[in-house]
Amino acid sequence: MSSSSPVIDQTTVTSLLAALSLLIASYAMSLRLLPANASTSSRVLLIWHSFDSLIHFIFEGSFLYNCFTVFMPRTILGKAPLELHAPGVYFLGVKEKIYGSAYGSSPTAKLWQEYAKADRRWGGADLTVISLELLTVFIGGPLAAYICHLLANGHGSVGPKGIASGKLAFWMIVLATGELYGGFMTFAPEWLSGSPNLDTGNFMYLWVYLVFFNMLWVFLPLFALYQSYCALTNAAPFANAIESAKDMKKRA
Repeated sequence: MSSSSPVIDQTTVTSLLAALSLLIASYAMSLRLLPANASTSSRVLLIWHSFDSLIHFIFEGSFLYNCFTVFMPRTILGKAPLELHAPGVYFLGVKEKIYGSAYGSSPTAKLWQEYAKADRRWGGADLTVISLELLTVFIGGPLAAYICHLLANGHGSVGPKGIASGKLAFWMIVLATGELYGGFMTFAPEWLSGSPNLDTGNFMYLWVYLVFFNMLWVFLPLFALYQSYCALTNAAPFANAIESAKDMKKRA
C-alpha cells in the first residue's frame, strides 16, 4: 500500500488516450460491420469484444514482448528493484538478467511503467501474470476477434428483441468465463497477501487504474454471459417445437 501523489505526465496522458483510441476504433467498427437496425445488445457486444481483442493483442501483447525481450543485467542493478519471485527463482531460469518493462524505454515499456505505478507486478516479470497473459493474448484475443466475426456475419440479433445464435452464445460463454477467471487469479494472490504490490492509497491509481479499468473485465463479461444465457434458454423451446413438428410430419 502506498499513499504517494499521482504523477500525471505526458506518459500518463498518452497511455489514457491510447486506451480511449481503441474504444473509439471499436465503436467505429460497430458502425461499419453491423446494420443500422442492429439491437443495442448486439452493438454493445461487438464494441466490447472488439475493444477486448485490441487490448489483448496490442496492449497485453506488448506486455509479453517486454517481459521476454527487455532486461537489465543483474550485475548492473545489484539488487533488483522489482523482486517478484521467491529466492532462487528466476524468470526463464536466467540468473544474470532481470526482465520487464521497467527496464525499457520504448513507448510500450513506458505504457506499462505507467500502469505499474498502480500494480508493480506489471513492471517486472511476475510468473502468474505472465502465465495468464499468455492465455489472454494467444487465446482470448483471437476468440474475441472471432466473436466479432460472428456478430458481423449475422449471428447476433438485429431487432430490439432478437436472439443471438447458439454458436455465438457458446463462444461468448467460453471467453467471458476465461476473462472472469483470469481477473480473479490476477488479483486474488494480492488480496490474500495484503496487496503488497498494489498502490491502494492513491486515489487515481486505485479507482482509475485498478478499479475502473479492471472492472470493465467483470461487468461486460457478465453482460455477455447474461445475453448468452437468454439466447440459449430462449432458443431451446423453438428447437423443441421444430423437432416436434418434424415428428408430427413423419407420423402423418
